[in-house]
Amino acid sequence: MPTEYPAGSFASEVPEPGPRPLLDDLVATGVVVDTSTAARAEHGRDWWPLSIPDVAAGRVPYWPSVVVRPQSTTEVRDVLIVASRHKVPVTAQGGRSSVVGGSVAPSGGIALDLTGLNRVLQVDAVSATVRVEAGVFGPDLERSVRDHGLTVGHFPQSFDLSTVGGWIACRGAGQYSNRYGKIEDMVRGLTVVLANGDVLELGGRGPRQAVGPDLLQLFVGSEGTLGVITEATLVLHSVAPFEKRAAFGFATFDEGLEACRRIMQRDAHPAVLRLYDEVESKRSFDVDHCALIVLDEGDARLVEATMSIVTEECSSAATLDAASVERWLTHRNDVGALGPLWERGYVVDTVEVAGDWATLEPMRRSVIAALGQLADITVASVHQSHAYLDGACLYFTFAGKPQDDIVGLYRGAWDVVTRVVLEHGGAISHHHGVGRNRARFVSDALASGYPLLTLLKEALDPSNIMNPGVLGVGGEPW
Repeated sequence: MPTEYPAGSFASEVPEPGPRPLLDDLVATGVVVDTSTAARAEHGRDWWPLSIPDVAAGRVPYWPSVVVRPQSTTEVRDVLIVASRHKVPVTAQGGRSSVVGGSVAPSGGIALDLTGLNRVLQVDAVSATVRVEAGVFGPDLERSVRDHGLTVGHFPQSFDLSTVGGWIACRGAGQYSNRYGKIEDMVRGLTVVLANGDVLELGGRGPRQAVGPDLLQLFVGSEGTLGVITEATLVLHSVAPFEKRAAFGFATFDEGLEACRRIMQRDAHPAVLRLYDEVESKRSFDVDHCALIVLDEGDARLVEATMSIVTEECSSAATLDAASVERWLTHRNDVGALGPLWERGYVVDTVEVAGDWATLEPMRRSVIAALGQLADITVASVHQSHAYLDGACLYFTFAGKPQDDIVGLYRGAWDVVTRVVLEHGGAISHHHGVGRNRARFVSDALASGYPLLTLLKEALDPSNIMNPGVLGVGGEPW
């Protein structure tokens, strides 16, 4: 976690675990039950930046009643049956790497720690698939399939501390997603436990089927609000035998964005195609251009063809040292500065959104301008991180130091960015999900589709015990 609780934080004002009948029923299932103060405090937070100043000061934002650690789908089923009987909220948790509060277990609820479901069950090297439990961490999964000359190709910034179940529940994206796809492109099968304990086996019968709606995808991105994912089957790729890198400098972000559009619409899909504005290019690469870094990997002939297209479409740009790519690779997962900034009273966060090519540039300008109107915001910048045939993901960063109201500035910045994105017809999240931070915007974002989501929630979780309030359903949003 970016901040650890200081010694002596829990000396007083610790609510009692319980109630006793709930704890007794959980113990009777045989699942590991932990009511210790330290475990409950830890599982009441995740990587949501807003929690950092609380933790640094020794304040516990939320106190779940109990932490349970199942080691099988059967134990997850038993826990949910107990929770339904007692009508107690349940929050499924993996590595708790959510940066939008999606894996925060609320006060009085059950923190369902799934990291005990940590087995890679089967690697099918012929079909290039892997069946894996939801609590397996990224590095462990990748090591297992690499032994077969295969890779998942999913490398989010949180790779070292996030789990398969979290990737799927939040509809995550890896940094090489241009080549390998987002997690929803990789999932072939799921095991899901519903609130009443029913166990569903979905998909797993081939790469494509036409047997009604895709029920598997109903749970991809559901953030633990409709059911608990306990197993998944993912498609794999051969480990890339060849790699090539390049970097370019554009005079403006608009020119770089247009080059990215042309590259993608020529069906070139470099694994990494990341464009940074002037502020982020100076900070990350010490250049005075808008830097575009490119990396592709795979069969040498395909990589050479892709990079040839990239070079053609970037012919008007300056050629930068390809060492910029190595610089990004070295620092891409480093979030060490985040905690100290928040502890010193700064408000810092990133907001990843998406839109089609026609609206990206006006949306970018409007967001940056709107952030600049907030009195205490001193930095507003952007980069493009994931690109597609029809559009891309923009990653906005804002920072400021308010005189007093940290929460007010944080909430205000998110309000401004999200409202502008909605006005431009963009998607308010690309891969971080909704969590608690975006829950208040879901009804507007889904518009006429929102009542259908609420109907699904009512049907699958009538007592609203599954991560209530997250995804904008089942409870009051933050």
